[in-house]
Amino acid sequence: MKWFIVFYDILKVFILFTGCTILFYFCILWINQEYQEYHRYDQPEGNAVKVVKMIENKDESWLERLKFFYLNGE
Repeated sequence: MKWFIVFYDILKVFILFTGCTILFYFCILWINQEYQEYHRYDQPEGNAVKVVKMIENKDESWLERLKFFYLNGE
């Protein structure tokens, strides 16, 4: 009789663990599907302002480029 109660408790924990794992798996699939359809590279709408300005390449000496590398890590 004692073995039956232990087996029953183990079965409950196994079913609970399996159910939570399946629920977690399908939640992750749902979140992934939601973000697959999210277009983050669309053109901005409204009063969007471009914040990056490209700088033209200058003719720099190797010494200036080396100092820039040591100062900024680029």
